[in-house]
Amino acid sequence: MGKERRLLTLVICLVLGGGLTAAVLGASRAAGPHGGTVAGRPAPSDYVDIRDVPRAPNAAPAPGADGSAGSVLVDCGRNQQGHYNEDNLVVSPGLRAGAHHTHAYVGNLSTDAMSTDASLDAAATSCAGGDRSTYYWPVLRRLDRPGTRPHEHSAGHGNAGEILPEVSVLVEFRGSPVSKVVAMPRFLRGITGDAVAYTAGSDADVRARWGCSGSPDRPTTRYPRCPEGERVTRTLVFPSCWNGIDTAGAGHRSHLRFPGTNGVCPPDFFPVPELRVSLAYEVPAGVPVALDSFPEQRHSPKTDHAMFVNVMTDRQMAVVVDCLNEGRTCRT
Repeated sequence: MGKERRLLTLVICLVLGGGLTAAVLGASRAAGPHGGTVAGRPAPSDYVDIRDVPRAPNAAPAPGADGSAGSVLVDCGRNQQGHYNEDNLVVSPGLRAGAHHTHAYVGNLSTDAMSTDASLDAAATSCAGGDRSTYYWPVLRRLDRPGTRPHEHSAGHGNAGEILPEVSVLVEFRGSPVSKVVAMPRFLRGITGDAVAYTAGSDADVRARWGCSGSPDRPTTRYPRCPEGERVTRTLVFPSCWNGIDTAGAGHRSHLRFPGTNGVCPPDFFPVPELRVSLAYEVPAGVPVALDSFPEQRHSPKTDHAMFVNVMTDRQMAVVVDCLNEGRTCRT
């Protein structure tokens, strides 16, 4: 059984694009780059007082005359339905519990490993305007309380503790500062962040930013300790340049790219609406938290990630594109 588990970890690391180094470390359960074993709780260095995080200058390029300065908020609730599972439709379709950790969802209420384009299209949704897209991310847990539901132990993969419910979930689409955007194709799959960042040897795909509600200008890749009364936040921004052909790609990333720091997409890629998922949590002062992760990733905050599948109808997507390109603020 131990040999089978090590082999499964090796395969998952390779599928997720963590590289041979990540796979070998995961299979052997070697020491992490910060010292100590890779299993268990996050290291003390994974936490930071938000007051010690430097203020970040606004590095976004200024909107130009040809840009698409609008924004669209999609009201999908905050998972009041309790939609959780250990599946990952984008990364490991057809494999039950393939994530080895628990994901929380908003949007499409049917999403699991066995979902198909047809089943997603026919399902109910938590989004008020009828968007059947699925948006999901690993849960955050408080470590001072035990889990009370079977999935909160994530099939014995070391993800224990009480799941913290999101007190707010903001699903937002933004335009490009330098050009108009084109429609995302239906059933486009997307991923942001790096689920194997702890062992990857590079932060190239680390995209999520943590913070506190009272200090939005202090983003960090560590778990923030916030002042009493402030919320812990997570911001997950997806790539917004599409190759114009594929709805999925090698490593789940090749068909979508991030624009450059100047806002321009790579050659032969087209700007599409930029998806941002912003999460907020009530965390009592001093309570340790940890992100669900693969065992060898040791709950590192850098492994934060999120996925989505666009199931908007062509008409719904056209409304989003028009709003962005016309510079309006809209809500669906």
